[in-house]
Amino acid sequence: MRKLLLLAAALLLASSPVLAKPRKPARSEKAGDSAAKESDSLVEPDTSLIDVPSAGILDVGGFATQTRFFSQGGVMEWLNFGVVHRVNLGASMNVDKLIGTSSPVQLTRPDLQLKYRFYDGEKIIPALALGFDGQGYLYNRPDKRYNQRQRGLYLAGSQEIGLPGLMGHAGVNISDFDTNAVFGFLAANLNVQDKVTFMAEWDNISNYSDSRINLGFKVYVTPNAHIGFAARGVGQGGEYSNGVSRGPERVFQFKYSANF
Repeated sequence: MRKLLLLAAALLLASSPVLAKPRKPARSEKAGDSAAKESDSLVEPDTSLIDVPSAGILDVGGFATQTRFFSQGGVMEWLNFGVVHRVNLGASMNVDKLIGTSSPVQLTRPDLQLKYRFYDGEKIIPALALGFDGQGYLYNRPDKRYNQRQRGLYLAGSQEIGLPGLMGHAGVNISDFDTNAVFGFLAANLNVQDKVTFMAEWDNISNYSDSRINLGFKVYVTPNAHIGFAARGVGQGGEYSNGVSRGPERVFQFKYSANF
């Protein structure tokens, strides 16, 4: 499985020049460059898809806030800032049972996100970013850990593949430095005329049974704001140790981006 993953990632990150068509760099692919102003796309950069990170970053002085509503009345909030050229810094917080009649409302410690885009990419070489994400999913309070572990340290690459608006993403991550287990992720998203973006992810790839298929789409209300719907863990079943279902989970999220 690991050899298959590395081969798939290599094929994506080294897209053929026959398939990869050159285009003007958007803000998600040339952050901080004046050429970004000439981009045909008006929407904010895709710094992530559903769960998978991209190599995209916010411009210097940019900020984004994202709210996700998930199972059992949970809410997760992210804040992200373009602090200096090529670097984004953010934080997130998980709140269980905030929506609905369940009680008590339970907060989880804030977690840190950091991303450094060190290469902007060329026609056949993807943009590359190194980052850290401490946010996990489905907090297991008896065991004091997330059922779906945090991404941890990761390397992500993003490249247009074949069609205008079709982006491929691939990368590897180490979530737990005690075990040094290496995981992978593959994803793609298709932007249709800055109106709607369709997303597909294969995440947490180490062995097939623990990996996750996520599918979703987002609709742009304005160039700076979108609402998104997704199904996480498509095709999975069973339960985690605290009785939470491992099956598909529906999520709804809202994101707004702007500049100071």
